[in-house]
Amino acid sequence: MNDATPTTDASAPADSAPAAAPPVTAEETPDFDAMTRDIAEVPAVEVIVTVAVNLMSAAAVKLGLTEDGEKHKDLDEARKLVHALAGLLDASATEISSFHAAPLRDGLKSLQLAFREASLVPDEPGQGPGEKYTGPVFG
Repeated sequence: MNDATPTTDASAPADSAPAAAPPVTAEETPDFDAMTRDIAEVPAVEVIVTVAVNLMSAAAVKLGLTEDGEKHKDLDEARKLVHALAGLLDASATEISSFHAAPLRDGLKSLQLAFREASLVPDEPGQGPGEKYTGPVFG
């Protein structure tokens, strides 16, 4: 049978139509107007910090720094996340106060060092994830 050949279910009557999905009730549908209002009330600094923390958390998982460790370790994915975090922090440096930026930069540096330690063949100084934005990272 090739891809163009339609398949039939032998147990279903030939003249029966596929079952329709049950109707969606009002309780099941998201209230997009309320969600938009909620988002509108969040300050930009809070959005930036939340995204940065999410990137940090995801990078930590991909670096194997969680309880499951090696189970989720993926250095290629970790590199992308750390690089994105560094870019976000670099781009938003003038938008968020040092109160918010300092701990995020510390977390970024810790992730960069963890990446260097986890790599079988470490990157040259200045070539690691995010170092395009932060410069070379040393312990």
